Amino acid sequence: MNTTILLLLFTPLVGFLINTFFGKSLGKTISGVLGTTAIVVSFLCAICLFSQINANGNSFTFHLADWFSIGNIKINFSFLFDQLSVLWLLFVTGIGALIHLYSISYMHEDDNMHKFFSYLNLFVFFMIALVAGSNLLIMFIGWEGVGLCSYLLIGFWYKNQDYNDAAKKAFIMNRIGDLGFLIGIFILGYVFNSLEFSEIAKGMHSEVFLKTIDLPLLSLAAFCLFIGACGKSAQLPLATWLPDAMAGPTPVSALIHAATMVTAGIFMITRMNFLFDFTPDIQNVIAIVGAITAIVAASIGLVQNDIKKVLAYSTVSQLGLMFLALGLGAYEVAVFHVITHAFFKACLFLGSGSVIHALHGEQDMRNMGGLRKVMPITFWTMMISTLAISGIFPFSGFWSKDEILMTAFHSNIPLWIIGSIASIMTAFYMFRLMYLTFFNDFRGTEEQKHHLHESPALITIPLVILATLAAIGGAISLPGHSWLNHYLAPLFAHKSHETHTLGTTEYTLMAVATLGALLGIAIAYSKYLKKKEIPVADSEVQGLHKVLSNKYYLDEIYMATIVKPIYLISNFAKKYVEKFISKAVIGLGGATYALSIKGKKIQNGNIGVYLFAFIFGMVGFLVYVFIIRDVK
Repeated sequence: MNTTILLLLFTPLVGFLINTFFGKSLGKTISGVLGTTAIVVSFLCAICLFSQINANGNSFTFHLADWFSIGNIKINFSFLFDQLSVLWLLFVTGIGALIHLYSISYMHEDDNMHKFFSYLNLFVFFMIALVAGSNLLIMFIGWEGVGLCSYLLIGFWYKNQDYNDAAKKAFIMNRIGDLGFLIGIFILGYVFNSLEFSEIAKGMHSEVFLKTIDLPLLSLAAFCLFIGACGKSAQLPLATWLPDAMAGPTPVSALIHAATMVTAGIFMITRMNFLFDFTPDIQNVIAIVGAITAIVAASIGLVQNDIKKVLAYSTVSQLGLMFLALGLGAYEVAVFHVITHAFFKACLFLGSGSVIHALHGEQDMRNMGGLRKVMPITFWTMMISTLAISGIFPFSGFWSKDEILMTAFHSNIPLWIIGSIASIMTAFYMFRLMYLTFFNDFRGTEEQKHHLHESPALITIPLVILATLAAIGGAISLPGHSWLNHYLAPLFAHKSHETHTLGTTEYTLMAVATLGALLGIAIAYSKYLKKKEIPVADSEVQGLHKVLSNKYYLDEIYMATIVKPIYLISNFAKKYVEKFISKAVIGLGGATYALSIKGKKIQNGNIGVYLFAFIFGMVGFLVYVFIIRDVK
């Protein structure tokens, strides 16, 4: 078991090191195969761990080394393998392996392919550390690591300044959230004298703690952790970095947006569920922010014309629904949607990459159309995933999204309404994407039309696997027969669980959700297939359409209220404060120099003068010690 864990943890790191130092000489194909094999090995190890935990239901901690101690706090370099971490590791490494396989073909023309695979391997290594860490500090190492790797991968094509700007934006906005996360860690360390998840959970349910609970401080810690989750999982107001992250290569978009980095916030809140259950006010904030993020992102997605931007705003919206579930205390439901979302969103991103690959870099859907005949595998896999994300029965998204909306209906009707509207919008803009991309006549150039073809097997095989999972993945948590809820039950042992049975209300809610999705699809069908409408140029849009096209002017608002004031302060400091400090320093230096000119004159080389000064000083010292001090 120890060998399995070490292979799981460090094989991606070894792949990173080999590709970093020897990848160029190994060649593109070998570096790609090496990077992919490293993640496959980790995936196989995750399956072994899953089989062990699924068989006996026990969790265990792997102690690698003692790290350090400060006062009463002892930090271990150890890893926790329980139902939650192993489940996350399965789809992180499994989908990560498919994305690596896809990248062998997709990135083969890039001269720095070895560097790309080294970054991918490092990303997965840090994600494993984030998920498997047994304490908040190990999680924070992985947390910061995936932030660094996202910066490297988003800005991979660094010769384009727009890509560099997108990478910096992602890095800086994540640092804002990470500061909140770090403050939350400090508070919890102060309160519990430990950062181990098991120790914090045990401490929170001890009689001593319950008698002396400092709820405001605990709420502050929970809120700070939530700020960290907002940064990583792109919730308002820290959501604007994620759509810009589309600047990176498409496999990066799939890796970041499907199953890894953006789900880190959901994982952290689920891992710390015992803390958030103690702070219901913070849970309400999480639910409200999630619902608002879902509908704001979905409304922006309605008018996007870049195929990857549509999927990006879709990701933000789906993450909002997951946070809605977390805020309502339905952690299992949020995890369920994370898993199904990983399947269909990875397929959609990789499918969009297949389209972009066939069109030699074209991403504007207004220049596509008619591709279903020449790219049948890409079309059908994306269609299955689109049906899943739209919530159409019996695909996976139907079950997970329905659970979220059902939970919201029983807890908070206004939030259910917001979530339902966001889901209708999702069905509309996803089928808008499908109709503009695959139906009607091709609208690209003649040269593009001449070279249209289905993508190679290394691209289509991952699509087929992911589409299959998107179709049947909902089976892990069917109403009344939820394997997932049963599997995760030990994590929520402090909560009372009720078997969710379907009644008239639940069937009605399912019907309403399905009719809403069909309504969105019907509107998209009428506009973009039947009437064959093509979105107008960005310069021609007016009114609400213009507001949505400009993303509610969030970036402009941030620029006016945050960035420009910082620039003004820095310019003022540069122009006046630094000049004053410089003059003060120069003045002090000049005074010191002038004094030194005078002082050095007593150093004349005359030994008699030195002896006189020595005797004079000693006499003065003796007079003070034996006469003046005694008089006092």
